[in-house]
Parts: sequence; structure tokens; C-alpha cells
Amino acid sequence: MAEWTSKYRVKPGARVNLSKWNANDSSGFRDGKGSKEQGRAALDKLNDKLESQQEMLFAQRKHKVLIVLQAMDTGGKDGVIRSVFDGVNPQGVRVASFGRPTPSELAHDYLWRVHAQTPASGEIVIFNRSHYEDVLVVRVNSLVAPEVWRKRYEHIREFEQTLSDEGTTILKFFLHIDRDEQKARLQARLDDPSKHWKFRLGDLDARAKWNDYMAAFEDMLGKTSTDAAPWYIVPANKKWYRDWVVGNVIVDTLTSLKMTYPPSEEDLSNVTID
Repeated sequence: MAEWTSKYRVKPGARVNLSKWNANDSSGFRDGKGSKEQGRAALDKLNDKLESQQEMLFAQRKHKVLIVLQAMDTGGKDGVIRSVFDGVNPQGVRVASFGRPTPSELAHDYLWRVHAQTPASGEIVIFNRSHYEDVLVVRVNSLVAPEVWRKRYEHIREFEQTLSDEGTTILKFFLHIDRDEQKARLQARLDDPSKHWKFRLGDLDARAKWNDYMAAFEDMLGKTSTDAAPWYIVPANKKWYRDWVVGNVIVDTLTSLKMTYPPSEEDLSNVTID
């Protein structure tokens, strides 16, 4: 893992104060002096490396990778998926989104629908929102009693530890934007008719509870970042830097698995093709 990315990794049990994390930071790229164009060019190189690593992952079918994305509305979850995973083989990469639970899902425990979407061997699965909604939205909107959601931090740590013990590599990214940046992004959606489909009035309800959400995110990050399933707080006001940081962490992690292409199951030494 690149040494500079460690400053974004949340230490297990840390007390997180998001007001002290600079959402505009770009210090990891050329001492903070890089441009958007330079960042995009660097991301293109990372895409090539990720494509190669993902192909080996799929061919070897030994490892499983789970990537969790959480953010406030307009934080850039969709943008990360489009940019960082551009060019990868869709056979081995899957996105799972978690919206409002269905009646069937509500009839089970809250992790039931999540476990069903975890990666199989050789697969990368990206959670666009995740089981963490059950200590975020559920908490902020008082959908369950505090004594219920407070127990869930331990549930989640144990759930993720089980996945890790069974061979899943877990990376979790909180895409950190500030309130002014969210206002600008929401306004851009409102001003552009082609983006109205992305604008929901409920986004404004959540924005009105910004401080409550920040408190919920801070607890989530501090209580559920573990050695087996670390959280990274990614500065996300600058989209190019956000994507570049996420791409670096993923590529470095996959490289550390030291994967290789598997040999053929058949003897190919004497094969000729006429």
C-alpha cells in the first residue's frame, strides 16, 4: 500500500471528527499541485493496471473483493464506479445497490439482503450504499430505537470479519464532500433538465439533517474500521482526486494479493493450430 494513502485510512477505534478532514485536499498528487487533466491522465494508467489485476482475479478464482461506497447525496458514488472501473471485464465486476428495503427484505434480519450480494470467488462486487444504511438513515430518521441500531456496529464488525476469514478482501470508502460542495452539485442538477431524474426532493430533507448525518458517519467510521475491513475517508470535492485516490487504494490492494494467471488444465506443449 502506498504510504501516502495511509493518511486517509481510519485506525480501528479512532474518534473521527469530519470537520477536521479537508474535503478539498489533493496533497497526495504531486504535493497538491496537480491539475484535473494530470489527474485524469494518471487515472487512465491506473485503469490499465486495474484491468490487468481484475482479469487475473477472475481467471484465478481464488480471491473475492468487496468494495463499499458511502457518501452524502451527490458525494460521487456513481462517478467513482464509472471512472475507476472504466474498461474492466463486466463478467467479473458487479454493482449491488441497496435502496429502501422491500417487504420481503424487511421480513428478514437487516443483513440478509446484504449477505446475498457478497462476492463469489474471482469476483469484485461494489456496494453502492450498503449495510451501513442501517446505522445511518435508520439512525437519523429514527426508524428503529437507539438500543437497536447501537448493537449493529458489533454485528457489522463480526459480519465483515466472517467475510474476511472466508477469503474476502474488503475496502470501504467514505467519499467526503463539504456542505458547500453539495449545494453546488444539487444546484447543478436543478439547473440542467437532463439531470432532473437524479434530483429527489428527499435529498433536501437529508441535507437539512446534515449535522445529524455527520455525527452518524463519524460513529460509523470510528466503530467499524478494522484491520480486516478498513474505512478510507476520501477527499471528494475534487472529483478527479477522489477517483485517483480510490483507484490507487484498490490497485495497490489487488497487487498485494500477488495474483498470477493460472496454468492450463490441459497439456498444451504439443498443440499446433493448422
